[in-house]
Amino acid sequence: MSQTTLTQLEQQQDFVRRHIGPGASETSQMLETVGATSLDDLIQQTVPASIRLPQPLAIGASQTEADALASLKNIAAKNIVNRSFIGMGYYDTHTPNVILRNVLENPGWYTAYTPYQPEIAQGRLQALLNFQQMTLDLTGMDLASASLLDEGTAAAEAMTLAKRMSKNKKSNLFFIADDVHPQTINVVQTRAEMFGFDTIVAKAADVAEQDVFGALLQYPGTTGEVQDISALIAAVQDKKGIVAVAADLMSLILLKSPGEMGADVVLGSAQRFGVPMGYGGPHAAFFATRDAYKRSLPGRIIGVSQDTRGRPALRMALQTREQHIRREKANSNICTAQVLLANMASFYAVYHGPEGLKTIASRIHRFTDILAKGLTSKGLTLAYKQYFDTLTVKVGESKNTIVEAALKAGLNLRSDLDGVIGISLDETTTRADILALFGVILGAEHGLDIEQLDNQLVADGSDSIPAELVRTSDILTHEVFNSYHSETEMLRYIKSLENKDLALNHSMISLGSCTMKLNATAEMIPVTWPEFGKLHPFAPMQQAQGYKAMIDELGEWLINITGYDNISMQPNSGAQGEYAGLIAIRKYHESRGDAHRNICLIPSSAHGTNPASAQMVDYKVVVVNCDKNGNVDMADLKTKAAEMADNLACIMITYPSTHGVYEETISEICDIVHQHGGQVYLDGANMNAQVGLTSPGLIGSDVSHLNLHKTFCIPHGGGGPGVGPIGVKAHLAPFLPDHNVLGVDASTKGNGAVSSAPWGSASILPISYMYIKMMGGKGLKKATEMAILNANYIAKKLSGHYPVLYKGRNDRVAHECIIDLRPLKESSGVTEMDVAKRLNDYGFHAPTMSFPVAGTLMIEPTESEAKAELDRFIEAMLCIREEIAKVESGEWDALDNPLHNAPHTLADICDSEWNHSYDRQLAAYPVASVAKNKFWPTVNRIDDVFGDRNLICSCPSVDTYRD
Repeated sequence: MSQTTLTQLEQQQDFVRRHIGPGASETSQMLETVGATSLDDLIQQTVPASIRLPQPLAIGASQTEADALASLKNIAAKNIVNRSFIGMGYYDTHTPNVILRNVLENPGWYTAYTPYQPEIAQGRLQALLNFQQMTLDLTGMDLASASLLDEGTAAAEAMTLAKRMSKNKKSNLFFIADDVHPQTINVVQTRAEMFGFDTIVAKAADVAEQDVFGALLQYPGTTGEVQDISALIAAVQDKKGIVAVAADLMSLILLKSPGEMGADVVLGSAQRFGVPMGYGGPHAAFFATRDAYKRSLPGRIIGVSQDTRGRPALRMALQTREQHIRREKANSNICTAQVLLANMASFYAVYHGPEGLKTIASRIHRFTDILAKGLTSKGLTLAYKQYFDTLTVKVGESKNTIVEAALKAGLNLRSDLDGVIGISLDETTTRADILALFGVILGAEHGLDIEQLDNQLVADGSDSIPAELVRTSDILTHEVFNSYHSETEMLRYIKSLENKDLALNHSMISLGSCTMKLNATAEMIPVTWPEFGKLHPFAPMQQAQGYKAMIDELGEWLINITGYDNISMQPNSGAQGEYAGLIAIRKYHESRGDAHRNICLIPSSAHGTNPASAQMVDYKVVVVNCDKNGNVDMADLKTKAAEMADNLACIMITYPSTHGVYEETISEICDIVHQHGGQVYLDGANMNAQVGLTSPGLIGSDVSHLNLHKTFCIPHGGGGPGVGPIGVKAHLAPFLPDHNVLGVDASTKGNGAVSSAPWGSASILPISYMYIKMMGGKGLKKATEMAILNANYIAKKLSGHYPVLYKGRNDRVAHECIIDLRPLKESSGVTEMDVAKRLNDYGFHAPTMSFPVAGTLMIEPTESEAKAELDRFIEAMLCIREEIAKVESGEWDALDNPLHNAPHTLADICDSEWNHSYDRQLAAYPVASVAKNKFWPTVNRIDDVFGDRNLICSCPSVDTYRD
């Protein structure tokens, strides 16, 4: 028997081989197919030598799953999880276990992509429609979105909506009430500065005296006060201003809705509906407005349309508002949402129903009344007598003593206000918590009894919610919120929706520029550890040393990978990263006396977020042409850079290019822009083709965002969450985001925030941490090499049947390839849409459709897909090509063919009438492998135009579906 060394045996346990799909034998076969002798040979042929890294990544060796989890567990143990009573928009909550296990921890929900192919996404679309319905019911508004990034950025979006829609065109002033959460004020003021809006922060009552285009109020206020804001709303509207109200969703179960008070926009966080605090995120923000403002609503809207059989079907509505279509004229640069978290919140509402939610809210309020009764009975004074769940207690010079006593008892109180402490209760509050609070505030001999206080309240009554603000309107009357209250029913409901969605746990998702790679289970496990999940984002820093250690180490790795000098983890999406990076560029120019520099060059192939982000920092977009090979037109770049040198701020460029090739001139592009006084923003969307081979810093870039939900394995969650940290060269580091509640770094003190929490969506950073830890430097490099091999393998196998639109050196593509369907459309009438929908019948999600070139499909296989899955996808594409040939030849009618009628549902196949010229077997099982694992789309092709013309964005009756 041959001997194997211990080291060799340990290497066979390595995570790298589980993350990378093709094994050694498959890799050899694929290399032979593409005409390369080795991976290194392929990379030499593909990646320009001038930008290759001179040394390997300094990440360290890969670790096994068990070792990496144990290491991170030790780091997590450094966090101190106190009972949190800080509030300020973040509350502890109970995630129902049926939702925890079957949604948050379920790859059927977290590995799906944005529902751009709605026929295979009806489950999450229904959950999001439920979220919108929940939002509408509780806010009292007409129209709601499918979630935004967090409360602070939602408020900033409300400000820009107000500027667009206000009829007070002479005013440039936006009013912010001083009882808005301080982190929200910070984010809004950052956005206002970029747009050139003036802001004023003052007592809410002062808004009536101001001439403003819009105002932001908080209900209840950050210190807990509940007051009738109807008159304030009316006063602003009388002067043609727009009023946004940031509201607490749980409070709206008991309080009169802002919509009933006349608000134009209502926004806030759905975090306390079953989503852990997670040191700040990710959390779904809700956003609702009037129907009249639907064209200005930021983010995604789920609407009800119909399919070709006339049945109701869901889709993303009014996409013409969004950044990927309107570019610099878009309402917002938002490219993602918080779908997974919005789904959790909507399931929370479905599970508890209106009566369950009323019980939860009433219990929270009752505990608050009991706490208030006890404190006031001992002589303490409340700053406000009307509240929902938050008390502000006047304690004078005793404040520090009380706060310290609370910390020793394991309790965190709000302590940032002079002479008072803040106490916010939540659904996890217990009798023991109330007694503990009495103890630290009043002393151990307080002598208070909770049952006695409760009985006194029964006898005396409570007016802490004034009668005029008690909710009288019904909530959550739709049957979906009144049907699934046992765990068995809820489990089956969640599963019924999951079955309607195609996710990575079913088959490869080949979306180009989206990097749908393995989200390993070991990477996901730490997300639900209480050491990470139960921390309040404004807890004292000494309680978050585990987070600090993890974030610092992850930051060092990302700096090494990118070749930058510093990094900010605050941006909670790729679009937010672009925004933060452009702010750094703008601030840098201002610091040098170059505030006039406001031109942003953007290649015509760029992602829609690039021009949308540029307009958010008040930059003027100038488009640079691309040549016939998909590269930046160097002559056009040189001309425009020279012409605009005096005002050139930056260029935004993606590498490898959006066309899927390594442009040979990338360093020259950077040099040209630098020579003319500009900065280089390199979009990190395609980092999966850079890691370990090259880096933005080496190429010559000054700043990049990194899509951790792409290259670094945070799952897409059905359309969110995302994380978009930015790396910068040293000269831009002083201009990174800071935070006004909990400073990020002394070097950035005073800078504005771009997200509500100091470290953005901190609770999902362990995913990327685990990925890098388990891959190690060599593994990360190999992942990039295999992504390039897989893409070139697909390009090679398809090139004889479909034109591959762009290729780089030696006819190689990078990590993705674009196939051109326009010639086939001319010869057959078959469109890229037909091919995309027909792929559903083969059990696949379609590649990216019509981006960056209309009439094309962009395919990115990633390194995680094995050769067998690649071959299955290739087989599907080749069979579809044969089907197109039958349309070309006239064998199949131009309209009656399986491409035009795709996708085919079980209802089609089981219909007693079959009037097509092709048979049912071909429609449903076009190749043998499909029968082994058939995925059935639940609706036929959806009519987008009908859905936009008949906009319905709330839950229709279940009878509609039965009909």
